[in-house]
Amino acid sequence: MKILQGKTALITGGAAGIGRATAELFAREGAALVLVDINKDQGIGLVESLSKVGAQAIFIPGDVTRAEVCREAVQAAVEEFGRIDILFNNAGIIRRADVVETSEADWERVLEVNLKSVFLMSKFTLPVMVPAGGGSIINSGSGWGLKGGAKAAAYCAAKAAVVNLTRAMAIDHGPQNVRVNCICPGDTDTEMLRSEAQQLKIDEQAFLKEAALRPLGRFGQPMEIAQAVLFLASEAASYVSGAVLVVDGGGIA
Repeated sequence: MKILQGKTALITGGAAGIGRATAELFAREGAALVLVDINKDQGIGLVESLSKVGAQAIFIPGDVTRAEVCREAVQAAVEEFGRIDILFNNAGIIRRADVVETSEADWERVLEVNLKSVFLMSKFTLPVMVPAGGGSIINSGSGWGLKGGAKAAAYCAAKAAVVNLTRAMAIDHGPQNVRVNCICPGDTDTEMLRSEAQQLKIDEQAFLKEAALRPLGRFGQPMEIAQAVLFLASEAASYVSGAVLVVDGGGIA
């Protein structure tokens, strides 16, 4: 029995990296998918590949920092599948700089993508999710939402806010049978991770070697994070809400 059979999942930042891996895993477990991403070509390509293996999936291109895009994605989910059972607020960006080096525009953009998008997508999803009996919301935090990191001031601020927003949402919406949890990945092999080396102007291989300096001796793979998201989305986590699940190979430890 596929554990997400009959469920509909909306995933932001769903075209690449952790979002893409989660979409592929959710599809294998029977979920219908609504994928939202700013990268139109990657999103369309993923939906086409998922459709070839029998998955139900639609793609909404757009910037999830804009209310109208989030509203449109939720409306599309309802029109296509009738419901939203799972929301994975995964969209994120990073700018590697301290507060002196960070421009006001970069500060605002990092907080908008990483934090405001969680607020907006949840704001429009909950009025659909609650009348249908509840559901599961998973917000994407970071190890740097729990501890500080060098030259990532805006990112650390945004992810710390996501962690506590998750707790507040769990309190507010638990009585409505909505579980809200936060996934906190460590360094994971994605385009975003590799872009950090370019931003810091250091050798990529040296950067990746440093990223692997944790008890398990390596950085993570997107599918490993996706497996943790699947747990939080599923009935296996039916009594888990307000939790912060660290998936980082022991890095925080």
